[in-house]
Amino acid sequence: MIYINAIGYLAAFCTTISFLPQAIKTIRTRDTSGISLLMYAIFTLGTLFWLIYGLLGNQWPVAAANAVTFVLALTILFYKIRYK
Repeated sequence: MIYINAIGYLAAFCTTISFLPQAIKTIRTRDTSGISLLMYAIFTLGTLFWLIYGLLGNQWPVAAANAVTFVLALTILFYKIRYK
């Protein structure tokens, strides 16, 4: 079971960290012209649901990854709305 969780945490790390460059770029430049508002709104909502799913199911790799991804996606979404 520990190997399964290790794979889950590794997957969670990779998919979550992939959002960091976009978040940093968006915060620095405030340029969101290449980002779809509808896509990011739906994605952010989906990430929230994955977070809730992970918490309710005691699936900590899922919850941890989606907690961080939710914050990053929400930041990008905020910038998209604010600097439209």
